Amino acid sequence: MFSVVRRLAGLAVMIVGVLGLGSSGFGRVHAADYFPPPDSQGGWRTLTDARAVRQKAGIDPQRLERAWEFTQRCSQNAGLLVVRRGYLVFEGYAGRAQRNVNPDMASTGKAYTSVACGILLNEFKDRLPDGLSTRVFTPDLLPEAFPLDDPRRSDITLGQLLCMTAGYHGEGTSPGVVRGQTVPLTPVSGQDIRDLDRSSIRTVLWTNAGAGYSYSSPAPHIASMVLRRISGMDLQDYIDTRLAKPMGWGPWGYCLHRGDFTMPHANGAGSIAVHATDALRFGYCLLREGRWAGRQLVPADYVRLCGSPSPWNPHTPFSLMFENNSDGHVAGAPRDAYYKSGAGGFGLFVVPSLDLVIYKMGGNNGQYDPTLTGLPQPDPVDHSRDDWKPVPRTPFNEGSLGGDDGLRRVLEMVSAAVRD
Repeated sequence: MFSVVRRLAGLAVMIVGVLGLGSSGFGRVHAADYFPPPDSQGGWRTLTDARAVRQKAGIDPQRLERAWEFTQRCSQNAGLLVVRRGYLVFEGYAGRAQRNVNPDMASTGKAYTSVACGILLNEFKDRLPDGLSTRVFTPDLLPEAFPLDDPRRSDITLGQLLCMTAGYHGEGTSPGVVRGQTVPLTPVSGQDIRDLDRSSIRTVLWTNAGAGYSYSSPAPHIASMVLRRISGMDLQDYIDTRLAKPMGWGPWGYCLHRGDFTMPHANGAGSIAVHATDALRFGYCLLREGRWAGRQLVPADYVRLCGSPSPWNPHTPFSLMFENNSDGHVAGAPRDAYYKSGAGGFGLFVVPSLDLVIYKMGGNNGQYDPTLTGLPQPDPVDHSRDDWKPVPRTPFNEGSLGGDDGLRRVLEMVSAAVRD
């Protein structure tokens, strides 16, 4: 009789977990055991009552409102979503940002490239036995790079590509960094979307592999070329089968359509376009060390490397396409916080010690152009912020903080909302 009762109790726990009934009278599902079903099947469990937000999620809703007010000052279009203890406790949008739009998330997409490479390393250990220490400029992995135009490329490892220490010249006015010291660099030609593979490979090296850091988009795209060669799949297809489908993402894609030109491959440097609640799913999977509903989608040791100082980057706190706060440069956030930003004010944050995931949407109107992906978008479009202008700073108001400054401030404000 006891075994029958125990089996029935186990079944009840399983049903509660599947249906996300932790906020109901059936009892709480522990955050570590909860994973949201697809939005088409009910989506994230939510808390909207202020008292419930405080008691069950341990977070102050008034402070979240202040973070949202600030977020709206950071960019033309804006969104803020916060998950704590597995509960979606805040979701706000302004302008063209909505739950089910597919905006160009710019360099936020680099994080997805990195995680895909982490899965690849585990799946194809026989082809990549040296893991992140694998030298990638070989005839087997990058035949299109030969003959090498610079012999220093032969020393570049996958870990260096994913930590921006491969020696590739930074884009625009991005400087180099050597052991924390800034090195000014003269701008050079970088990626050309009409010849993405070749232009990425041939971008100028400013230093030897491992000798310095510079934020350079060609590096993660080259990593995606290695993934394409090893797996036989384009980055978008690999992410779709290894991450999107297991997590139950809605329609998503890459911004491949650029005017009269369609890119033949996803750019490993960014421009992924996913729904807001699915960006949360991606971050939540990392928060759970790569697990999703009983499956280990991403190797746990790779996830831990994403949020820690990296042996492949002794120059700056940037690990496997994620900025980490191990040195406390974001003063108001925990040291274990890590995140990836994207042009226009996009950012995805993971804070393990607070059991917290934050997704901040930003972007100008052009980043919400549906022709970039070809995916149907929600109608009607909110034009209320089409004429938006940044708020000037005053002695009594920090005004609009765009880019990474605004992102870091949002991370601080949401972290400060956690009450236990």
